[in-house]
Amino acid sequence: MRKGIYILPNTLTLCGMFMGFYAIIAALKGNFLHAAWAIVIAAIFDGLDGWVARLTHSTTRFGIELDSLSDLVAFGVAPAVMLYKWSLIHYGRVGWAAAFLFMACGALRLARYNVQMGSTESKSFTGMPIPGAALIAATLVIFHYEVWDTGPEKNFIILFLTVFLAVLMVSTLRYHGAKELDFSKRKPFWILVAIVILLMLIVIHPPIALFIFAMIYLISGIIENMFLYYRKRKQIKKAGISE
Repeated sequence: MRKGIYILPNTLTLCGMFMGFYAIIAALKGNFLHAAWAIVIAAIFDGLDGWVARLTHSTTRFGIELDSLSDLVAFGVAPAVMLYKWSLIHYGRVGWAAAFLFMACGALRLARYNVQMGSTESKSFTGMPIPGAALIAATLVIFHYEVWDTGPEKNFIILFLTVFLAVLMVSTLRYHGAKELDFSKRKPFWILVAIVILLMLIVIHPPIALFIFAMIYLISGIIENMFLYYRKRKQIKKAGISE
């Protein structure tokens, strides 16, 4: 701290925290669409600050701690408040308990990640990253208002999804993240083509495209872990037979 701090990555982190705070204010005022888009923008800032820190070799312990606090505001508190005011409020105590569970599991997920950093979590994440869970919640709100004009009121699917996302965050399932992409090294040409196609699909219809990509991320993680589980069981079975 005596030597100073890196301005650019920490400023991007604070921008993400600001968008999370704005999402909370917007949700409390009943402007859920603005709250959802603010969470999406916060996720963009969250990705940028990590990339900038790694590319400029400006990763510090201060930046890591600030990033965790920003993530808790933008991807823990903000989506929990948004989901509660948007739909879970109709369930009374069960609704705010589900919203708190989402926020609490997000905090536990961040704490576990900080402890495991540099040891067990090298590239892939243990449990769904909190930005991923928040993006699923945000894109759900955006998609809903794109298809329907009114709120969801008492919808059991939203209650279940809130609890399910909370459980995924503290689970031991393996999920992938943007940190696995090292842009400082050469990549195959098809990756650039895939990025262009991805951007094209988002530009054509952002609300639907973002929701579909979020659901693909959710389902693909579950399918991958099921495949790894059955492959591990098969290997254990073969080892038992060979003995």
